[in-house]
Amino acid sequence: MSGLSEAAVAARSGRLGRVRERMAAVGVDALLLSHGADLPWLTGYEAMPLERLTMLVVRRSGEPVLVVPELEAPRVAAVGDLFVLRPWSEGEDAVEVVADLLAPVRTGVLAVSDRAWASSVLALWERLPGAQWRPASEVTGPVRARKDDAELAALRAAAAAADRVVTRLAEGEVPLLGRRESEVAADLSRLLVEEGHQRVNFAIVGSGPNAASPHHEAGERRIGASETVVCDIGGVLALPGDVGYCSDITRTVVVGDVPDEVRRCYEVLRDAQEAAVRAATAGTATAAVDGVARAVITEAGYGPCFIHRTGHGIGIEEHEDPYLVAGDDTVLAPGHAFSVEPGIYVAGRFGMRLEDIVVVDDAGRPERCNRVDHGLVELEPR
Repeated sequence: MSGLSEAAVAARSGRLGRVRERMAAVGVDALLLSHGADLPWLTGYEAMPLERLTMLVVRRSGEPVLVVPELEAPRVAAVGDLFVLRPWSEGEDAVEVVADLLAPVRTGVLAVSDRAWASSVLALWERLPGAQWRPASEVTGPVRARKDDAELAALRAAAAAADRVVTRLAEGEVPLLGRRESEVAADLSRLLVEEGHQRVNFAIVGSGPNAASPHHEAGERRIGASETVVCDIGGVLALPGDVGYCSDITRTVVVGDVPDEVRRCYEVLRDAQEAAVRAATAGTATAAVDGVARAVITEAGYGPCFIHRTGHGIGIEEHEDPYLVAGDDTVLAPGHAFSVEPGIYVAGRFGMRLEDIVVVDDAGRPERCNRVDHGLVELEPR
């Protein structure tokens, strides 16, 4: 497999340095990364979800070692001297290979991937009975949450591609009236790929009463006139020579005449989203941003209809740290990237959501990555 770009390798070298600083700060002696997003974020290699053990062993000093099944080794991109590749053959005990690499810290504190197979973790736990165990996210979560320049460029590119899809939706390129939700979802998925995404993560299309279900799975219902249609799409877009980063955008559409209640409700929603974006400055707690959006909606009388958090972090995964929700005390800083997506859902009748990806820039100000119009999308029947 061809290697990562020089810029991608340099970015990962910087990430490794920040990870080791974090390990020292929280008292972790070794980081063990297996399945999940931490591994490609740090190495550029995404392990297949096989039962065979894949694990990157990172100690506070020395060369990291990526232990992979021998048959998977050709898929690992060349990354200079960022890590040593250690393929293991079918006749070897892969758990013992990892345990041997951990011999100097076998009674220390080990942080293992949150999404590692339980069978792998339990096998290591048996081989290293004196070790203390923690989730790897205690180390990687805060580091991954603050994006470097390469990650921000990838997020902006993914957002711009998603904007182009929504623009095509708003221009009437995707017929809605009388069509099944599933048909519209398929069209939006196709457009994401046409606009540069390598993979579609989701395409939520909820119409009429289904729009009141935030994670509705597009089905056989046919879209009617004058009802809200929530379109929430996202996928993965990779810049050349690197792994992919996620897009996530939601707009609400009405075909035909807009009911007065829906129009009034949408103005509340738009005000709430705008207020939350403006509040998302460096030094502000994520819970406070959630509170700003919630206050606008509550004051308008729709408080019980806002049933989810205001946003989530985004990067190599569609949902990651930080989370904009009551009780989260993360303080925003330059490099944080997250959605701002308040919603109003009137059970059995209608729903609406407005979502952009926002990053905190170097000056500590919120920057919208999604620039497509924020108004209610109104389409003529056709």
